[in-house]
Amino acid sequence: MATEVKIKEIFESIQGESPFVGTKQLFIRFCGCNLNCDYCDTNFDAKDAVSYTAESLVKKIQNNYDLKRIHSVSLTGGEPLLHAQFINEFVHFLPDIKIYLETNATLTDELLNVKDKIDIISADIKLPSSAGKDTFDLHDKFLENCNGIYTFAKIVFDKNITDEEIKTCANLGEKHNIVLILQPKMDGNKMSVDNDFCQNILNKFLNIYPNTRLIPQVHKFLNLR
Repeated sequence: MATEVKIKEIFESIQGESPFVGTKQLFIRFCGCNLNCDYCDTNFDAKDAVSYTAESLVKKIQNNYDLKRIHSVSLTGGEPLLHAQFINEFVHFLPDIKIYLETNATLTDELLNVKDKIDIISADIKLPSSAGKDTFDLHDKFLENCNGIYTFAKIVFDKNITDEEIKTCANLGEKHNIVLILQPKMDGNKMSVDNDFCQNILNKFLNIYPNTRLIPQVHKFLNLR
């Protein structure tokens, strides 16, 4: 029997949070998450969501979107890895296109079940000061298993970020040899911290781990989804 999942929304937009800023992506938002971060402003509950099998979702995409102009399909949420079996089936039916996984980087076993289907991993490193979660050990284990896939980590921060958190994140970046993307927490379409604060936080990271960048949510400045 084919696996069904609830999809909150499907939409085409630009990627605004990563080294791939400005690329055209097709976003598929899965319902449900295993975390409940304080700063999360994404609606991924199952209310008004649509159920799809992998094959019917592929048909929906092929009938409504021109994949020739799409850089990659972003599996986002919520937490897509809660639906690892579905992802395996979905990518099997999908034409040759890059798969971009946006994940909270805590579900290692589920990652291993789909690893051969993923081309790019955007791993969220949660800060206790902004997310209300201490998941560093889970992130460390998850990133150990991302080898062979282009992986970067996104770190959402606000005025409460601590020097100890900076050190821990920078050490994770260095250990796993990945790009760290610093993302100021947003208040609507404005950053919750000022430019000087952002520069100061970036410099603190760079003093420990040079492969760090500061990229706000560009799509919000452009009033895009």
